[in-house]
Amino acid sequence: MTKQTTVRLPNELADAAEAVARVRGSSVNQLIVDSLRAELKRVRADEDFTARAKRLIERDRELLERLAK
Repeated sequence: MTKQTTVRLPNELADAAEAVARVRGSSVNQLIVDSLRAELKRVRADEDFTARAKRLIERDRELLERLAK
């Protein structure tokens, strides 16, 4: 299953993405998907990032619990 979204890129970045995709023999969409997967893998391995995410989730959970009372 896929979800369609719109991404606005600065002209210079869009041009570079088109060039890279063309050399790779793939689409800009595939380049974006591959790049996003790599970035998500990187941040999930980043202990500082995951610690901050857990703190935010805990803070949001506490807020929701207070609002539910």
